[in-house]
Amino acid sequence: MKRVIVESPYAGKTVKAIKMNEMYGEMCLHDCLVSHNESPFASHLLYTRKYVLRDDIPEERKLGIEAGFEWRDVAEKTVFYVELGITDGMKLGIDDCIEKERDYELRSLPDDLWDMFTKICFVNGIESPKRELLGGDSI
Repeated sequence: MKRVIVESPYAGKTVKAIKMNEMYGEMCLHDCLVSHNESPFASHLLYTRKYVLRDDIPEERKLGIEAGFEWRDVAEKTVFYVELGITDGMKLGIDDCIEKERDYELRSLPDDLWDMFTKICFVNGIESPKRELLGGDSI
């Protein structure tokens, strides 16, 4: 198994938006494990847990980002899941990969996992998001 860093959106303007991003991030972890035989690490899903760091406090958010970047040195690649867009935090991650000359990939969930994700959103009372394709189109 390859060790990979997973980057996906986290921050949101509403509790539901954050919940949706957390669910999407978990689906990304599933994709890494099941579809790509990778060992994923997603600092933004770990460090934002209750009692760890508070993403709404700039100093703690910055600390979490910096701590996550430290793991890049032991990962073989960073995978950016981009269907929900590329956030400012993800842009910082891409810049960090470029600065450290580390391998990275832009990736989307396979259709079956995307369909599962949208169904999970529906069950949780969250409007299904638009899917951004790697070419810049949305469906």
